[in-house]
Amino acid sequence: MNRKNTWLLAASLLASMIIAVGAAATTDSEELERIIAARSEADRARDEDRHPAETLAFFRVEPGMTVAEGLPGAGWYTRILANYLGSEGTLYGINYAERMWPLFGRSDDWVEERRAATGKFAGQVRQFTDNGISARGFTFDTVPAEIAGTVDRVLLIRALHNLNRFESVAGTRTQALAAVRGMLGDDGLVGVVQHRLPESAPDEGADGSRGYLKQSAVIDMFKQAGFELVASSEINANPKDQPGADEIVWRLPPSLSTSRENPELRAAMEAIGESDRMTLLFRKAP
Repeated sequence: MNRKNTWLLAASLLASMIIAVGAAATTDSEELERIIAARSEADRARDEDRHPAETLAFFRVEPGMTVAEGLPGAGWYTRILANYLGSEGTLYGINYAERMWPLFGRSDDWVEERRAATGKFAGQVRQFTDNGISARGFTFDTVPAEIAGTVDRVLLIRALHNLNRFESVAGTRTQALAAVRGMLGDDGLVGVVQHRLPESAPDEGADGSRGYLKQSAVIDMFKQAGFELVASSEINANPKDQPGADEIVWRLPPSLSTSRENPELRAAMEAIGESDRMTLLFRKAP
C-alpha cells in the first residue's frame, strides 16, 4: 500500500471514530432525556426551574461513571442519576456528618431521622431502579478509605449553604470539601448548584443561614480547599429572585414556608419561581 493510500485509510478510520464518538454522545443525551421524561408528574413539574438535563450535561456526567451526590434527600436527582449511570455505574449518597444535625436546633426525632437516612440510601436507590447499579451511603466524615481517588463526579446541589452556615462553630465546610477532594479521581470534577445572593448584597446574612451564598465566596472557598474553577453557567439563573435583607430562600417554591396562610403572598412567590442559582464546575488544582 502506497503512502497516499495509507494516509487515506488512516483519515477514513479517524473520521469513523469521530462519527462514532458523536453518535455515542447523541445516544447518551437521548437516554438522559428519556429517563427524565419517564419520571413522575410531580418530579417533572420542577424541570422548568431545575433544568436537570442541561445541568448534568454541564457537569459532564456520563453513564458508567462513579458519582457521589451530596445530601440526596428525598431523591429528586437520585432518581435520574441511578437510572442514567446504569449497571456499570456507581452512585454514592453523602450525608452531613452526624454531629451536624443537632446544630439545626430541631427535635430529637428529626435528628435521628436525618441520621438514619444515610444507611437507607442503597435501599432507596433500589426502589428507583432495578438496573443493578452499585449504591452506598456514608457521611462527609465517614468516607470509606477504599473510595479515595476513585470518584469521577461529586455533585453538591443545594448542599453548601448549611455546610458554610456552621463552619465557624464546627468546621463543617472545611471538613466536607477536604473529604470531597480526597475521594475525587485525578480527572474528576465537582459540580455545584447553589442559591445565589447578589454580590452587591451586604455580607451580613450571606453565610448560608438564609439559604444563600455569594458566587465569589463559593469560588473562594473551593480555591482555599485546593480546587480551581473550570467553568460557570447561568443554566439555573433566575433574575426574578431578588431577596430582601431578611428574606430566606425557603419563601420560594417548593417550600413556600412564609406564605402557607397567605394565598396572595403565595401567588407572588410562585410567580418568582425557584431561587436564582449559580452553577459551577471545579477540578482539583495541580
